[in-house]
Amino acid sequence: MRIVRFASPQGMSFGVLDGDGQVAQIEGHPFGQISFTGQRFAQADVRLLSPILPSKVVAIGKNYAAHVAEMNTGDAPKAPLIFLKPSTSVIGPGDAIRIPPGSTNVHHEVELAVVIGARGARNVTEEQALASVFGYTIGNDVSERDMQKADGQWTRAKGFDSFCPLGPWIETDLGALGLDPADLAISCRVDGELRQEGRTSQLLFGLPTLISYISKVMTLLPGDVILTGTPSGVGPIAPGQVCECTVEGLGTLSNPVTQADDVSTAAAR
Repeated sequence: MRIVRFASPQGMSFGVLDGDGQVAQIEGHPFGQISFTGQRFAQADVRLLSPILPSKVVAIGKNYAAHVAEMNTGDAPKAPLIFLKPSTSVIGPGDAIRIPPGSTNVHHEVELAVVIGARGARNVTEEQALASVFGYTIGNDVSERDMQKADGQWTRAKGFDSFCPLGPWIETDLGALGLDPADLAISCRVDGELRQEGRTSQLLFGLPTLISYISKVMTLLPGDVILTGTPSGVGPIAPGQVCECTVEGLGTLSNPVTQADDVSTAAAR
């Protein structure tokens, strides 16, 4: 089932994207028993938003061996390397990745994103971990490399507004498509040029390990997102370009790149 969050003339809602290109609106949130309102919209008549608004995004660094090698910042970690991206970094399909003023070294990072379900996850074992998953979507862990190197930790470099595109939908049953999240093709193109290509089977730490490890550090709430790591081939993006992240079975997450504005809320009334 493809779960979307969308904007229509009636406001923002969750829905199910059908194979015929129609969005069937659902009551409330998509966790638990889904109840339909009876309203249907053509996909062309609505705007898809980020499919979930997580309380937190937990991301994994250095989780593909080839990416560890290309970054040349030391050996692969002996345990999952976790960091947080703020909820304010989340944007949806078609929304602009905004380059901070003065920055010339912002990189794309396509990733499989795991969405936690209604039961959440706290102190789960690896055997229990996948039962906590609601579904899967695509993430782009946008990163400012100069700041990442200068700061020695990654909060600023990866935390700017718009630095976490998610979407276009959440697939709740990859198995029904004959797919296994442990072995999905993953790629990124910029202006049509293939930059990144890999498979989730190349993850150094697989999904059960990641979910269990994180859940023993912090409680994962319903709707929280885990970004599982990026394959090699990361590179710069600049205003005027379009970044397209694709994961097998999950479609393509496309975002234009623009320059960020410097409008202050202090001037607003």
